[in-house]
Amino acid sequence: MPQTRRKTSDISLDSAPESLPESLPDAAAPPSLAGKKLPAQQRATETYERILEAAAQTLIEVGVERLSTNLVCMRAGVSPPALYRYFPNKYALLFELGQRLMQRQNECVTKWMSVEVVRGGVPALEEALAGLLLDTYAATRDTPAGVWIMRAMRAVPALQEVRLASHAAVTEAQTRLLVKALPGAKRAELKLASRIVVELIYATVEMLFDESLKPKEVARIAAGMMASHLAKVMR
Repeated sequence: MPQTRRKTSDISLDSAPESLPESLPDAAAPPSLAGKKLPAQQRATETYERILEAAAQTLIEVGVERLSTNLVCMRAGVSPPALYRYFPNKYALLFELGQRLMQRQNECVTKWMSVEVVRGGVPALEEALAGLLLDTYAATRDTPAGVWIMRAMRAVPALQEVRLASHAAVTEAQTRLLVKALPGAKRAELKLASRIVVELIYATVEMLFDESLKPKEVARIAAGMMASHLAKVMR
């Protein structure tokens, strides 16, 4: 089901200006994405997680462009210095949220794909790819602001590396799996096929949030299309 932005609840968008600028002009240097530090004590960990939860909820309500550390601080109930202790800007917040979402999505791959599945032929491969797609969709849907985080990973130039690095890692892992399962196939072709499948699954999941489509039907058709090419490689 498509997700639409909710109203802004009780957060004031006319609050005090940011103490650090968070717009990203085209000619500007990329913002820092690395967190400043990780919490070492339980209380600090709770604050860290509360900030990230507040960032996700605020992202749902106002979108990437209007997301700001001031709004996150207001929702989380922390001061700007407390937030900046861990995150230098809103892009660092999105970076951490993106890393976590990619990790949840990637865990679906290891659940469904294996040497045994590939060697099981087209029916087994279609079932696994459909299950992988549906689980990736569910993991995104069940992650607070999952679809907004996913879109930010594609739309914001400074954050695209999160998605690309994750997809590269999955591609390499699946290439090794396919090489083991299909020792007679060319590695270069298996790697290209793996990369395309990774991107197709990601794009199909995005489509399920953009349009009122039935996930199981979409997964069945998409899995059949992807498995049809891999079937040629298996010959």
